Amino acid sequence: MKRRQFTHAMVAAGCAPTAAVHAQEPYPGKPVRLLVPSTAGGGIDQLARMFAQRLSEQMGQPYVVENVGGAGGTIASGMLARAAPDGYTLIFQATTAAVNAASLPKLPFDAANALTPVSMAARFPLVMVVNSAIPAGNLREFIALLRANPTKYTYGSAGVGTGTHLAAEWFKLLAKVRILHIPYKGTASVMPDLMSGQVHMLFDGVPPQSGHIKAGRVRPLAVTSKQRSTVLPHVPAMAEVLPGYDLPFWTGVFAPPGTAGPIVDRLAAEIRKAAGSAQLVARLQEFGAEGAPMAPNEFARYWKEQIALYRKIISDANIRLEAG
Repeated sequence: MKRRQFTHAMVAAGCAPTAAVHAQEPYPGKPVRLLVPSTAGGGIDQLARMFAQRLSEQMGQPYVVENVGGAGGTIASGMLARAAPDGYTLIFQATTAAVNAASLPKLPFDAANALTPVSMAARFPLVMVVNSAIPAGNLREFIALLRANPTKYTYGSAGVGTGTHLAAEWFKLLAKVRILHIPYKGTASVMPDLMSGQVHMLFDGVPPQSGHIKAGRVRPLAVTSKQRSTVLPHVPAMAEVLPGYDLPFWTGVFAPPGTAGPIVDRLAAEIRKAAGSAQLVARLQEFGAEGAPMAPNEFARYWKEQIALYRKIISDANIRLEAG
């Protein structure tokens, strides 16, 4: 019997060739690498490990977190871009990935298309806080104060191109105000100067600011999500004063380009299941975060919108960014 006839006979008899059998094996059939573009111990790393643990339990294979820091997350993204599209190398990305795709055209890979969106994992707002001595009790009063004193006030950030920097720059653009940017190496470094009045404003995550807010050391004026935060329900959303402002910090899972649709769909369904588990919901609340799973096509649309938004902010604010 000729080879082609033999193969057809096997298929007709229900005996598919070896390659077809492998193609139909349940996913995952071995451990999965989950790249994290930051050092161990940070907020993104902790969130990644929460989801990795749930996915491991749900899918019966270890999801192994691998921290790949450096170059603003572009080293890890480059590794994913070169990985086999078989679902066994994924990346737990964050808002920074959209910033990189919007602002770093000279990378050795196409940052916008090197990531296949699977699902958002979690999101949480930043909170705008000001020195407690600032003579403004709410966001409208603060905007009026800045307009009346265009060279007097400053704000700190975690560094040029970070989420805390770009959130402030979008505020400046929409509010039509001037306030001088002073970059630091992390928001924790800003706090002594903010509380002493050497800088006047900061955008930061809700958890690190909660204690300062309760103690009255800083005054919260707005959160950056479209809706108010359940952790700070008395603090208005920025959009209540500046319509259209919506800039939550988000995290999500991406696969290499060319990953098969069934694998992407399975991963998205498992992330949705993980995000809805009581254990993970409770842990996310400790971060001031909430699970935010999306279908792959929905996340892909959001990914493109985020790149376009950050490209606009960076362009309109005339910000120069470099990988490194």
